[in-house]
Amino acid sequence: MAPISIRAVLISESVDPRCRAILEENGIRVTEKTSMKKDELIAEIKDYDGLVVRSATKVTADVINAANNLKIIGRAGTGVDNVDVDAATKKGIIVMNTPSGNTISAAELTCALLMSLSRNVPQAAMSMKQGNWDRKKFMGAELFGKVLGIVGLGRIGKEVASRMQSFGMKTIGYDPITPPEVSASWGVEQMSLEQLWPQCDYITVHTPLMPSTVGLLNDETFAKCKKGVKVVNCARGGIIDEAALLRALESGQCGGAGLDVFVEEPPKDRSLVDHPNVISCPHLGASTKEAQARCGEDIALQIVDMVKGKKLVGAVNAQVLASTFSQESHQLIKLGEAVGAVLRSCSASKKPFSRVQIATKGDCMESCTGYMTSAVLVGLLSQDSGCCLNFINVLNLAKDTGIMVKHHLTHYVSDGAAEGVCKVELVADGCSFKASGSVHGGIPVLLELSDSVYRQPVALTGNLLFFKASASPQLLSSVAGLLAAEGVQIQSFSAPADGTGDLWFCVGVSSLLRDLSALKPLVKDAAQLSI
Repeated sequence: MAPISIRAVLISESVDPRCRAILEENGIRVTEKTSMKKDELIAEIKDYDGLVVRSATKVTADVINAANNLKIIGRAGTGVDNVDVDAATKKGIIVMNTPSGNTISAAELTCALLMSLSRNVPQAAMSMKQGNWDRKKFMGAELFGKVLGIVGLGRIGKEVASRMQSFGMKTIGYDPITPPEVSASWGVEQMSLEQLWPQCDYITVHTPLMPSTVGLLNDETFAKCKKGVKVVNCARGGIIDEAALLRALESGQCGGAGLDVFVEEPPKDRSLVDHPNVISCPHLGASTKEAQARCGEDIALQIVDMVKGKKLVGAVNAQVLASTFSQESHQLIKLGEAVGAVLRSCSASKKPFSRVQIATKGDCMESCTGYMTSAVLVGLLSQDSGCCLNFINVLNLAKDTGIMVKHHLTHYVSDGAAEGVCKVELVADGCSFKASGSVHGGIPVLLELSDSVYRQPVALTGNLLFFKASASPQLLSSVAGLLAAEGVQIQSFSAPADGTGDLWFCVGVSSLLRDLSALKPLVKDAAQLSI
């Protein structure tokens, strides 16, 4: 991927000073303006290429739509609940977080709440401050030998497991992504949620907040748990249904809860906070000096690495870009965009597009299956989208405009004629247009255009004029004369190997024609473009 230019970054919340220092050391201008209201942020954001936030700044669609230059939103922490990722994706803006920055801090707080629930530490401490000495009231239970259910076995879930195993707890868990053999290697037996609920003495959740996890612990699931089960949520408010949790606490079905997060923060409804069996914190999961330093530093380094074209880490809506940082990928991207642009020009009179089928052949094409599709679509749709089109939003745009996109990879041993081939078929207004290309000597070349196979590959650079006509001895001289009359010089000429029927010829020219209709007396169709 070509490096993304980030010249100015706005930091809208308090982050570690290392964040600003790293960005400025790498030539990026940084402005820090904290505690802005929505209208103030909308007025300010238009001047920046990047925005760095924590959790308080709400990056809504209104903010994103006001950001004419914005290329990246960096969240110094895990999760992106405060960012409208769909709106950012539609506008082609990368949304990035720091997936490992607060892992240890969040895991340690989870463990602290689990231990506090088992021994009533906060309640006992408060009682002592009130002048009491009540040992019987705060009778606890050992963690040793108890079963801990971990829902969500990512970075934080893994760290919680290893720490609580040190207390002699049996750790079981559920995760739809982490393979069971992987979690088994760090001592967590995976099972379905239906199997997990009845076994647990303690349950901790470490999942993102999404439709499938909202209310994961509810009246129905609490009923399946052991009576007196204790629960911890240091992930996201809403994963545990707060009303159901309160009912479970009142009935004794839930023996206690440790909550660091709430649906509404700060919570206006104090029912859970004030409950004697609830230990609550004001969202402290990442509130350690180490986590804040790590998250601030990580987001700055991730932005710098992306700007320098080294790598992409933490992007939640631009995974396709992760494999676009090699020199080979740069060449293949140029090929895909160029082939798409040729088809766009040749099908200009045939709209709308209904289907795009991309076939890549060759072992060298194996790593490009994701981004080659995006590259072709960028070349094909860039002049018709009405927005800044890039790899982040082009697939969504194609889907929204009703274009069916398919990609197929074929392995074969190259005969040396090409370093892998990209073939594209476009169906527009019922008509089919085809093109195939490759990379020769680091330059994208066109091998074939709608069944016209060229004697020599056509270099896809500069000003190109394509025209469709029947081969004849007078064709080239007639076209050359017309171009000369228009002040256009021929720099190269490429003809198909088969000279029968209507064929697509290609002429490299010094400049594009002002009006393609000048060619109408000589050809059946014509297209031109600059690459």
